[in-house]
Amino acid sequence: MTTHEYDVAVVGAGTAGCYTAATVANAGYDVAVVERKSEEEAGHIACGDALKGADAFPEAIPKERLEPAFTNTGVDHGRFEIPQEDTVLEIPVPGELAVIDRWEYGRQIIAATEDAGADFYYDVVVQDVLQEDDGTVTGVKGTRKGTSHEFDADVVIDAAGALSILQDKTDFSNATFDTNVSYSQFCSAYREIIEVPEEVEWDDALVFKPTERAAGYLWYFPRTSTEINAGLGFQMTEEPMELVDDLKRDLRQREEFEGGEVEDKLGAALPTRRPYDSATAPGYMAVGDAAAHVNPTTGGGIAGAAYAGKYAAEAAIDAIEAGDVSEEMLWSYNERVMDHYGARYAALDVYNILSTAVDVDDLMGLLASLPGEKLAEALYGGSTEFSLRLKVVTALKSFGYWSNIWEFYKTKQQADRLLEHYEDYPSSPDALADWQARRDDIMDDVYEVTGAEPKY
Repeated sequence: MTTHEYDVAVVGAGTAGCYTAATVANAGYDVAVVERKSEEEAGHIACGDALKGADAFPEAIPKERLEPAFTNTGVDHGRFEIPQEDTVLEIPVPGELAVIDRWEYGRQIIAATEDAGADFYYDVVVQDVLQEDDGTVTGVKGTRKGTSHEFDADVVIDAAGALSILQDKTDFSNATFDTNVSYSQFCSAYREIIEVPEEVEWDDALVFKPTERAAGYLWYFPRTSTEINAGLGFQMTEEPMELVDDLKRDLRQREEFEGGEVEDKLGAALPTRRPYDSATAPGYMAVGDAAAHVNPTTGGGIAGAAYAGKYAAEAAIDAIEAGDVSEEMLWSYNERVMDHYGARYAALDVYNILSTAVDVDDLMGLLASLPGEKLAEALYGGSTEFSLRLKVVTALKSFGYWSNIWEFYKTKQQADRLLEHYEDYPSSPDALADWQARRDDIMDDVYEVTGAEPKY
């Protein structure tokens, strides 16, 4: 048995883990990053490769450290292909956007985190947590090439991704940590990196296309004009898709991919649900995918993960300096996440719930009738306001979908209610249960309006 002692132990070397560790190290504290992959493979993660808002990312890893991974900075809009309506809907993407080489990005953030002073331990498969009788987490243990390792720490940060094993091993009976988590709230996804012989015409766009069922879509994101990230995903509440075969089937129908060569392929699960109500426990916080910090309508999670890392690290530092790693002391982390993007993501999840309950042709017809600018606001803002003029124009364009528009409008009202409720997120764990009860009343109305099966 080899024992390591640190102020903070971070499990996982993805975006959330690296931003956490870099923030802690920059503040002068000892931090270990424990990663199951080899040093060569670390950072190789299945991703759509679209990176939004890097100009405003936390300062712990400067933007210039990320830029070597930027392969296409000319993307400025989304292109929604809607075969059912024989149309293409183009909507602007607000803010800075880049398509990246995700593996290179992973290498860059790891190198920057090492330069900040964090220690990395590769090839370590974490198998359990260390926990005191009162529920305080004090470290993790795992194996590396047959040797047992323990990492003792004042605070453990779970950055181990979707459905993290640490959450299975931790006793949360003395904490508010969200355990209302199921595989059905996640999306199964698969992507290939394909080099095509000729430049595509849409290298300035993120291309989306619905699958043949609701709650699923294909994407084509141009890393360059000839290197394309092509993938698809579906909500796990749906009947399983044959991801590899379904992607190949669509690729065969697109002449620009004729003669293309697959350079890399990966699959993953990602949370398409609201953020965890609470991602804290005594001595323990979850960040990024491990706390569902992902836009549930787009699957984008890099920005949320980066900020979750910053907020968790700063809460951990305050707790260590105070000599108090209780959940009450760490609670500011939950508040900052909800204030920054958690409330918005929870509101967006209402539209994701709606998509599981409507006919895919009706949904695509409705999307084709809505103004592109307002769709952009909805996707990236969490809610949107429709003026009377826009309502009239939309109605005139969408004859035959008026009942769907009415349903969408009623859904939006519930999303707005939910967003307003999240703005009153409690300032202490003692008030969480009452807040959750009021939130669940709103969710009951969401299910009634959408006709969807309860998600939580």
